[in-house]
Order: sequence, then structure tokens, then C-alpha cells
Amino acid sequence: MQDEKHLAALRTYWKRNQAFPAMAKLCEVAGLSSTSSVFALVGRLVDAGYLDRVEGRIATTKKFFAHPVVNTVRAGLPQPASQDSVELITIDDCLIDDPNRAVLCRVRDDSMKDVGLLGGDLVVVEKNAATKPGDIVVAIVDGDIAVKTLRLDDRQRYYLEAANSAYPDIHPSGSLEIFGVVTGSFRRYRR
Repeated sequence: MQDEKHLAALRTYWKRNQAFPAMAKLCEVAGLSSTSSVFALVGRLVDAGYLDRVEGRIATTKKFFAHPVVNTVRAGLPQPASQDSVELITIDDCLIDDPNRAVLCRVRDDSMKDVGLLGGDLVVVEKNAATKPGDIVVAIVDGDIAVKTLRLDDRQRYYLEAANSAYPDIHPSGSLEIFGVVTGSFRRYRR
């Protein structure tokens, strides 16, 4: 479909500029020869749910940023590729329940490596979420911030546990405040 090529060009432009240009420049961006062609393209993309018109301007929709889930992939032995229908999802669909309470924190060391969190990873943290022992949390302990597993000792006192035996448990000497619960993480393998 020709519109997919134009949509790809618009996504690339948006990624670089965080906005769309004027219609005349949009012709160049989309590789079209006339503004009437751009108006027709925008109309088709609005009808398909990728764009919206807001106060006379074009705006992106959630679908504009969605990515296709093309298959499930085994981590073990290879499997035949399926031709199942393609689902469109955004990264937020997978990692964020409440966008008003979600923040990202970058992991800085390997103290949580045994649960798959490595230095440089970004963790998705839901602020002000209900917590329970066993949750991976971002906590402020005695004025310092850390990502650890929340635990409860025999005397019913909370402490933080690393997921790497090279790091000791952290027992607060003063205060322990839970900033939020880790709900997901991601890392980039290549640049």
C-alpha cells in the first residue's frame, strides 16, 4: 500500500521534529507532487485512525505511534513463521497502566541483575502504587534512592534486597519511603 510509505515518511519526520510542517513542506516530506495529494493522503490517514484534525491542524493519534506485533518468537528451537493477523500496539500499551503516575528511571549498576535489570536499563515506575513484600520498587532509604526488592523481616520491618549476592541487604537506619513500584523495563541493544 502506497499510504504505508507516506506514513513511514511522516513518522520519521515526526520523530526528528516532534511536529508536522506546513502543507507545502508536507508534500516534500511525503514525496507527493501537490497539496491536493497531501490533503487526500491526510484524509485517508485520518479515516484509518493514524491522524486527527484538531483546530484546523493535523495531529497524531495513538495508532500513529503503534508498532505491529508480527509474530510470537520462540527463544528455544525455531518455529514455522505464522501468517496470523497483525496486531498494532504502542510501547505504552505494554508497560504503562496509568500515564499520570508513570516515570522512567535508569538503572546504574548490576545489583538487580538476577531479576534481569542491568546497568543502563530503563525501568517503568508507577508512583504512589500499593506495594507488598516481593515487589521490585524504587525506594528512598535514608536519603538515598535505589531500585531493589521490598522485603519484610521476622520482626515485621521492611528492608531492601538486591538481586545479586555481591550486594548486601539494605536495612534503613532512619527512613524508608517507596517512590514507586517497577512495572516493566526495557533496554536498547543497538544504536
